[in-house]
Amino acid sequence: MSNESDRRPFVLHTRVVTGVGGGPEKTILNSPRFLAEAGYDSACAFMHPPKDPGWDTLEERAELADADIISVRDGGPFDPRVLFQLARICRRRQVTIWHGHDYKSNVLGLAVAKLHPMKLVTTVHGWVTNTRRAEIYYQVDRWSMKWYDRVLCVSPDLVDHCLNAGLSPDRVQLVENGIIAEDYDRTLSREDAKAIFHVPKNRILIGALGRLSPEKGFDLLIKAVSSLIREGRDVGLLIGGVGGEHDSLQAAIKSAGMEDRIHLIGHLIDPREFFQALDVFALSSLREGLPNVVLEAMASELPIVATRIAGVPRAIDDNQNGLLVEPGCWGVLRDRLREMLVFPDRRAKLAAAARESVVERFGFAKRMESIVNIYRDVLSTPEPQIEREPAIAG
Repeated sequence: MSNESDRRPFVLHTRVVTGVGGGPEKTILNSPRFLAEAGYDSACAFMHPPKDPGWDTLEERAELADADIISVRDGGPFDPRVLFQLARICRRRQVTIWHGHDYKSNVLGLAVAKLHPMKLVTTVHGWVTNTRRAEIYYQVDRWSMKWYDRVLCVSPDLVDHCLNAGLSPDRVQLVENGIIAEDYDRTLSREDAKAIFHVPKNRILIGALGRLSPEKGFDLLIKAVSSLIREGRDVGLLIGGVGGEHDSLQAAIKSAGMEDRIHLIGHLIDPREFFQALDVFALSSLREGLPNVVLEAMASELPIVATRIAGVPRAIDDNQNGLLVEPGCWGVLRDRLREMLVFPDRRAKLAAAARESVVERFGFAKRMESIVNIYRDVLSTPEPQIEREPAIAG
């Protein structure tokens, strides 16, 4: 029988999710297979509403990624059963590292660690939603992270936010998102992929992908593409994703008279066929960290027009492997998209450079190597940080 020292460390990724999730879920679900190679067992525990229709999709994605996924039914902010479910999971799986990915999992990590001692790590994916309630959640998040052993940030601006919130510099580290570039190798011609989405093969197709929420700036992208169409350009726009802004965005498309050229296509379980149909990818966000979708578009060898926000300029070098615009101005976004439309040779050059740079700088294996080194460092510390009583700020 093996003794305690022979047991492989166990990492439990935790996050609240509704619907089908987004970029962070992709990173979480891709992590276990790399951790297994490094000698770590792991699972992904997602807290979700009991009857959430998106759960079946997450299970499909987990199966594709060979990830162990655990359902934690969550009745709301004050559901005490969630804490006890997570404590049972940690005891049963003998979790050694709790890796949180949002404010609720970070707060719960502090509580569960009182019942099952373990190391605490969190990843900050971004504080982007601009509402009074969200700001309260973000304040709670920043408070809870002060007692985590490590706080990982996906972009430099998030590092600055954490340090400004009083987190210890020796516990805050930059670990940018990564991508498995080979997963995005072309399997279809662009024409065949366009046919899947009922787009004429000669029409230049612009695409965007993300949660349909205000910070994504999809209303600005719709204005920009509508203006190009009115100029007489044979261009279309597909926006993939679901969210609360669906009806208002659909109304904007209808009001512009663009229902035959601009479409909201809903959630994509696997976006690779979508990327292969595009001629140009657009990111119109007003707030982001370093979005996975940009790295996916780069890996798909697409020319990209993106807003100059947060971690995006670390991936996109203006006029080298994509084009950057200041956020919030649809007219400038239109002008840079027009550049992509009228100069096909430039599109091809930027697309090739995007693929090359994402392979060199943002490989997922390189990211996971950094994560594993952080886990090893955390496990070498003598006791969990939560064992010390947090000081109350005066």
